[in-house]
Amino acid sequence: MDKRIYFLMIIAFVIGSVELIISGILDLIAEDLNVSIGQAGLLITVFALIFAVASPILLVLTAKIERKVLTLGCLYVFFIGCIVTVFSPTFSVLFIGRIILALSGALLIILCLVMAPSLAGNQYKGRAIGIVSMGVSASLVLGVPLGLIIGNSFGWRAPFVLITVMTALSIIGVHAFMGRIEPKSQVPLRQQLAAFKNPKITLGLTTTFLYMTGHSIMYSYFKPYLEATTVFNGNWVSIIYLIFGVAAVFGGGIGGVMADLLGTRKTMVISLAIFSSLFFILPFTTGLFPIFFIIIIAWGILSWAISPAMQSYLIESAPESSEIQQSLNNSALHLGVAGGSVIGAGIVDTLSVEVNPFAGGILIIMSLITVVISVNSKKKTSYAAKSAI
Repeated sequence: MDKRIYFLMIIAFVIGSVELIISGILDLIAEDLNVSIGQAGLLITVFALIFAVASPILLVLTAKIERKVLTLGCLYVFFIGCIVTVFSPTFSVLFIGRIILALSGALLIILCLVMAPSLAGNQYKGRAIGIVSMGVSASLVLGVPLGLIIGNSFGWRAPFVLITVMTALSIIGVHAFMGRIEPKSQVPLRQQLAAFKNPKITLGLTTTFLYMTGHSIMYSYFKPYLEATTVFNGNWVSIIYLIFGVAAVFGGGIGGVMADLLGTRKTMVISLAIFSSLFFILPFTTGLFPIFFIIIIAWGILSWAISPAMQSYLIESAPESSEIQQSLNNSALHLGVAGGSVIGAGIVDTLSVEVNPFAGGILIIMSLITVVISVNSKKKTSYAAKSAI
């Protein structure tokens, strides 16, 4: 497999780290810049929303640009966003820095995801997407503890200094190791959007949104859930998060291998069936620690194992508009994270955090239903095919 795919994984890790690394240091930012923690939390919200909305739009607007040039351009803009963040004198300037990081990062992640299968070829495209997904999942899972440790030790700007240095190294790496990667032949936007007439695409994107919403309902409030239902102290909670994080990191790679060996359809259906079952079983294992840890590991793996299979499935279902479909799938994923956090908060405030796994499980069952309908639906004739007739 092309070694550049692993380099794309590293870039994905660097970019993805920015999204949640700030979560553990919101109190430090609020105190230093004289804002409330609620206001500081807007830094997470604005990033997630821009990330979800901007990526498909930017991908269309930059469709004709050679990929190495585009990657470098985005990395330089991302680097500027890091500098603005590190030296922000006020909250407003920091907010602008987050916008710059979100806009450039949204396109960079999608570029990594669409370049990887092109470099790998058809035989290993699922595995290639899985490798890049490992970088994304590692950044999302490890970002919070990384920011917390470095921020508490050296101040809230220190994690962003580290990301600035890693971005600079990524720029040097792209200059040195990445050859030219020509973009795919431009497909008119109307033709790309016509893919939504294909139920496989619309139901596939709906599946991503639903399962990630279900996952986030539980994961966003996992710490208070552990505190309410187990006897684990703070150190054990950190260990559980670490175990989950390691499992999630490997989940992307495992999902890619499964997609290549079993096929995308079987991988998605089997994974979601097990995934939904775990959420209904988990509440009854909080006192059975060995089984509980097995459930946590399986949850971590499955939370990211589905993504590579879904990405490959979208490519298979609409190859003429595969890049925009992957971008929209990434948007659906981030919207699911945001939606799950909101729904989970409502459940915690009005009912109990102990209800969250059941609510999450219901959403994942709904995603299983949509993916089964999707894989069994007939693919409509593409717009491109119709135009050729």
